[in-house]
Order: sequence, then C-alpha cells, then structure tokens
Amino acid sequence: MKTLETPTFECETGNYHTFCPISCVAWLYQKIEDSFFLVVGTKTCGYFLQNALGVMIFAEPRYATAELEEGDISAQLNDQKELKRICLQIKRDRNPSVIIWIGTCTTEIIKMDLEGIAPKLERELGIPIVVARANGLDYAFTQGEDTVLAAMTHRCPEYDSSAINATEGISDPVGLNGSTSKEKNLNNHASVLFGSLPSSVASQLNSELKRQSIYVSGWLPSQRYAELPALGEGVYVCGVNPFLSRTATTLMRRRKCRLIGAPFPIGPDGTRAWIEKICSVFNVKPNGLEEREANIWNSLKDYIGIVNKKSVFFMGDNLLEISLARFLIRCGMIVYEIGIPYMDKRYQAAELSLLQKTCQRMEIPMPRIVEKPDNYSQVQRMHELKPDLAITGMAHANPLEARGIDTKWSVEFTFAQIHGFTNARDVLELVTRPLRRNDESILDWNGLSRQTVEC
Repeated sequence: MKTLETPTFECETGNYHTFCPISCVAWLYQKIEDSFFLVVGTKTCGYFLQNALGVMIFAEPRYATAELEEGDISAQLNDQKELKRICLQIKRDRNPSVIIWIGTCTTEIIKMDLEGIAPKLERELGIPIVVARANGLDYAFTQGEDTVLAAMTHRCPEYDSSAINATEGISDPVGLNGSTSKEKNLNNHASVLFGSLPSSVASQLNSELKRQSIYVSGWLPSQRYAELPALGEGVYVCGVNPFLSRTATTLMRRRKCRLIGAPFPIGPDGTRAWIEKICSVFNVKPNGLEEREANIWNSLKDYIGIVNKKSVFFMGDNLLEISLARFLIRCGMIVYEIGIPYMDKRYQAAELSLLQKTCQRMEIPMPRIVEKPDNYSQVQRMHELKPDLAITGMAHANPLEARGIDTKWSVEFTFAQIHGFTNARDVLELVTRPLRRNDESILDWNGLSRQTVEC
C-alpha cells in the first residue's frame, strides 16, 4: 500500500520516445569553446543535427558529421585513412584544441574501432581526440552528455594535494580556526562540479557556494579544454544534473574522487539542499540559506498562484522528471505520475529523499514513479485523470493537445536555464506558459465578441 513515507517504483516495458543522444552536441559545443565535435554516423545523423536542432543558416557551429557510406559499412574502405582525412581538414579549417568523436548506432553495429583509431591519429595530428559512444542504446537523449563527460574524465590532469599544499602554505588543514580564506578552503580538499551549464548559471552557483566560504576549484566540462580540472584522491565531486550517473561512477572508480550525494540545484528547495549537503561534507555551517530561500519563494508568488492545485503528468523524456516534480509539488501542484526513461536510484538517492520529505511537508502521498513507461498506457491513464498539464516529448504533444490536455515539451527544460535560486522563476515561466495561454485565448475571444457586438 502506498503511504506518505514509502516511495513506490513501477517498471513498464515501453519504448524510449526521446531524441537521439547525439543531440548533446548542440549544447556541449557551445560550452567547450575550443572544441570540435565529429559525429561518425549516417546521413540520417547529419539531417537530425541540421534540422531537429534548428541550426541557423548564418551560424558556424563547431560540429560536423562523418557520413558512413556502403563501403564503410561493408568494410571495403580504410576507416583510419578516411577519418584522418576529415580530421586534417578540421585542423586546417578550425584548429580546435580537442576533437571529440561521437560514435553512433551504426558504429556500434559494424564494430568500428574508434577507440583503437583515435590514439594513432592523435599522435599524428598532435590534437587530442576523445571518443564518446553517444548512441541510441541509451535511455534518454540527455545521456549523450553523460557519455562525453565520462570520456573526458580520463583526460583531466592528476590532482596532487601535496604540491598544492606546499604552494599555498596551508597551515590549518582541518579548518578548526574557522578561517574563510581561500587557502584554507574545503578542509584542504579540492571541489569539482560536473555537468554542462551556461557560463552565467555556473557563475551563479559558484557565487552561492562562495557565500558559504566554499570555493569551486573547477568544472567538468570547462570552457576550454586546457582548463579541465585536476582529479584524483582528495578531490570531492558533485553533480548538477540527474542524468550524469555514468560520469559519477567513472569519477569514483577510475579517478578515485569522492562523490557528494546531494539533491540537484533545481528550484529554491533543491538549491538550498544542494548547498547544505556540500557544506555538511566540509564541516561548514550554512549562513543565511533559510532567508535566501524564503526571499526566492516570496518572489515566485505570482507564478505559484497560477500553478497551485493544478495537476501535472510527466510522461518521461529527459531524466529531469524527479527534480522538476519535487519542485512543482513544493509549489502546490498535484503530480499524478512521474514517468522516467531510466532511474538510477543510487545517484538520485538524495533527490528521491528530498521528494519524499517534500510530499510529507505538503501532506500528500508520494506520486507514482514509472520507469520505462508504456506511452499507450500513459495516454489511457491521462484520459482518466484529465491532468491540467502534461510534460512530454515532442512526439506526443500534438495528439495530447487534440485530446484537450495542455502540454509542455520536456526538451525545453533541457535547454533552459533552470538551475540555482535565481532561475527558479524560469522553470515556472515554462510550466505556466501553456496554462496562461489557455486563459488568454479565452479572454481574447471574449474581448473580440464584445467588440463585434459594439460594432
């Protein structure tokens, strides 16, 4: 029986109606400013990147597609020779600091040895080549970023705590004197945040931690390849997105970093819990967080008035569903179901715990969490529940609108700035837009009718 205290998980056998994971190129090439992404795939991959991602005709994105022909698939051509030719052209035209190969489904099927070819070409060209298998075998399109960041962890320099201590002259490694200087930060440990965020949002999170006398030593990914953070024993890492479980595992197992298991900084409640968890790891007493969160909630009253008591149904698309549902429940919304393509309960343990506490605080039962949801069954459930809003993939938006259910594309939350205290308003702007549009259309229609009568 479902209770207030016990989260329940269900698993269906639905297909994964999400974008292809190579779509991560769209935001990663902008984040890593000196990179070039080469997608090794078919013409379909190229069409997807050109059309589905809406590349402007005047834009010069630093990515391209190495299109596989029949000769490649039947192993009649020399893969290394062809890739070398393309990479030489990239070096001549763009001269990037790093080339990132994105392996697609086709490279998996024909067993193309990208990992074997890359080191040879790297030595010949003198440019680092990182291989990431971001293909349709993943559950959600956001996991493409997870694959790329996991591959980049191996290229990060080794962290040398002894050398840094000697350089900085740390005299109080335990931090008992309560010093807030950067030299005595983090109990003599480095802290690295991982997850691709716009530079402005990353700076906001850096500032929030700096207010607590915690200094971020680096981000993965960094804006420039040469600025990748040092990793190793003594480095604490913390994620900002719930779809980076593979990166978290690689950081712990391969680079021996210590993972801070925190909720994700989405919404005022999530951001406060994220900061508090980091502070607790470094024995720092949080200062002013309660007041900071209260001020943000106070600034959101106009939006909360719109969503309060409204119902929402998550079909499952981008792995942000748990965090978004938790925030919307805190805003007073009724969440009928949280569909999610894949659920890593270890990596999202803190987020699930915060969801549970939020439901207890709002005195509502835990919503149904469905992994790998069957979309046909979901539509039937929505037909019975009649939610005010469905957050869904683009494939189902129009059919649901035709059934009278307002929808919001889940991909918009992926590309929007939703992290941190100051961006909580942007989350609610996305959520309320379809609800407000419905109200405005009624008002406009009534206004037009009145004008017609007056005429």
